[in-house]
Amino acid sequence: MNEVGITELKTRTSEIIRRVRLANETFVITHRGQPVAKLGPVQDKEEQLARDLSILEEMDRIAEEVAKHWPEGVSAVDAVREVRREL
Repeated sequence: MNEVGITELKTRTSEIIRRVRLANETFVITHRGQPVAKLGPVQDKEEQLARDLSILEEMDRIAEEVAKHWPEGVSAVDAVREVRREL
């Protein structure tokens, strides 16, 4: 991902927008070196929905895998508390 400062963005706006439009590039806009915004191509709503559903399906798959190995009678809250005590 490209990074561009606000001043540079002002001077190269047309070029940067052209790269976003034609090459589907994404830019992180910075102010004094700190990221403040992201400029990138707009995704089609159906494409975004398909991507989101894919992520949710992957999360479900991971949850099922974790559940297979999770100890009987141990809640997630108890597991987190135990780890915190060890720290």
